Amino acid sequence: MKKHLRLFSWLMLLVFITSCKDQVKNDQEKNQSNFQSNNSNTSNAPKSIVRNIVQDGKGNIWMATWEGVFRYDGKSFTNVTKQVSSARFFSVLEDSKGNMWFGSIGSGVYYFDGKDFQNFTTKEGLPNNEITSIYEDQANNIWLGTNGGLSRYDGKTFQNFMLTEDSIVEDKAGKTVPNFTRPPNEVNSIIEDNTGTFWFATRGNTYLYDGKTFTIISHKDKPFTNVRSLIEDKKGTIWLGGNDGLWRYDPSTSLKAGEGKFTNISKNFIGYIHEDKKGNIWTSSETKEGSWVLTHYYSQTFLNKTPAATEINTKERKMLFGILEAKDGSIWFGSDGVYRYNGKTITDFRSK
Repeated sequence: MKKHLRLFSWLMLLVFITSCKDQVKNDQEKNQSNFQSNNSNTSNAPKSIVRNIVQDGKGNIWMATWEGVFRYDGKSFTNVTKQVSSARFFSVLEDSKGNMWFGSIGSGVYYFDGKDFQNFTTKEGLPNNEITSIYEDQANNIWLGTNGGLSRYDGKTFQNFMLTEDSIVEDKAGKTVPNFTRPPNEVNSIIEDNTGTFWFATRGNTYLYDGKTFTIISHKDKPFTNVRSLIEDKKGTIWLGGNDGLWRYDPSTSLKAGEGKFTNISKNFIGYIHEDKKGNIWTSSETKEGSWVLTHYYSQTFLNKTPAATEINTKERKMLFGILEAKDGSIWFGSDGVYRYNGKTITDFRSK
């Protein structure tokens, strides 16, 4: 049965790259753009909040939503978690073996091998059953950010960090670990950079971990707080986004003392950061006016004082969540449903 999709035609897009041989215009102009909808209908697509989106090695797109985890095979949507107890999911990951991990709000984490589910909760060793982030490191350990701290799973057991009222404490092995219990205590984002150093963003501070010691990251003696998203781009640059806007860290500078060269790119609140195949950066952010925009920063202008960008603004006050560049180059993002942007139009997959 042929499905009709809701296409959103953008009346205006902000495109302001003016380039010559070695220079690109670096002034970021502001231009609001609307979209209009046509009649459409897509059955079985998620209709509620879509928090996170990934694409697996087979090309399927997976979405963690408030009504389950959905898989899109290019033709139709399937809720693969109808049989599990949790309805709300926050995070999703495909591991190096092609298995899927789903982080729920209230029921721990689910491991899915394509056929069967295995559920891990506090009974199996997790510090908390609200899973806010999932990450696989270079040694194939699964790191789980929860609403009550951090856990590392080696395939057999969970290693949790001791949490006290102190900001940095020791675990049972005598290693220093941060306290994630300062309300609110979510671990928002986890990455391992190309040097093997871990970065942990929480609703409190942001930390570095070298395998022995945790260090609070700061800029001019001010720590980065409530960072929502961390990525390392193809050149090894670290990007941080959250309460304090969008920041870029120069990896050639030292962070041993919790300092380093950070450049502020945007002062807007940042929800998610994503790097595309060309090395461009995409963010979801909230403007001063309260609307949410999808912003595309161009890699060739990153060293400019103000990198050139295209801002796609719906003038809606709907929060934008996870961002994904699919293998076909389209940009997917979540809000109250899932959307696909092909560079000209936006498709809304929600059923009427």
